[in-house]
Amino acid sequence: MKMLIMTDMEGVAGMINHDDWVVPGGRYYEDGKKLLTMETNAAIEGFAAGGANEFIVVDGHGYGGINHLLLDARARFMRGPYHGNYYSMLDASFDAIAWIGQHAKAGTPFAQMAHTGWFNVIDYTINGTSVGEFGQLALCGASLGIRSIFGAGDEAFAIEAAALVEGIETVSVKRGLMPGSGDEFNTEGYKERNNGAIHLHPETARGRIREGAERAARRFIENREQFALLRAKAPFRREIRFRSDGTKAAYTLRDEHPDSIIRLLGGKLVNAHIQ
Repeated sequence: MKMLIMTDMEGVAGMINHDDWVVPGGRYYEDGKKLLTMETNAAIEGFAAGGANEFIVVDGHGYGGINHLLLDARARFMRGPYHGNYYSMLDASFDAIAWIGQHAKAGTPFAQMAHTGWFNVIDYTINGTSVGEFGQLALCGASLGIRSIFGAGDEAFAIEAAALVEGIETVSVKRGLMPGSGDEFNTEGYKERNNGAIHLHPETARGRIREGAERAARRFIENREQFALLRAKAPFRREIRFRSDGTKAAYTLRDEHPDSIIRLLGGKLVNAHIQ
């Protein structure tokens, strides 16, 4: 059972805010990388106990979030320049995808550090369905028959994942405190408004991740069709609504691809219509 494990930082238990914990130069950035790596290791322990035997860990945090020196030795680690991006590296040899440290999509109420790509995005849709970073990868995997089986992050992310992919196993490690979408804020204001959360202790979070990952792997081996494939039909149309960032007004980008969701999401915006 070959797994792609996508990692991010903002959804990890103990990440108190953005600027101190998840960006280089932040006071606790290295501690944050350790926390993400330990949650990833806990997931690998669980997946292995459930029957998985091959793990590709992708560092999906823009600034880098994994301390690969502390990563479980059973994993292979992916980071650095690639001829495409994380969508285009998918192929049918993968059986399943899991997410560790995942945050909710932009505009989600009661989500900590919610965003899609960056805090300047208000909403991101594919064929009219609002998706975040989780949904984008799940769509690309599903186009190749790869099942999305597990996700760990904040409670709002867990709800988002379960709503998109029927049967997915989720673990919530914290709960955001801010109601509302925050659509009225500019980029910097939106980034700052969602830092509050109630966190599990990191050790408790890792225990729950380990247990959830084992359940997911066992369920997958028992019957992979317990995990629905998130589908979209060609042509694939993308719309991204951006908020003001202080230097430019809010705007919308639209583009499409006639037959490949991976090529649409894995490439730069081409032939895009700006409104």
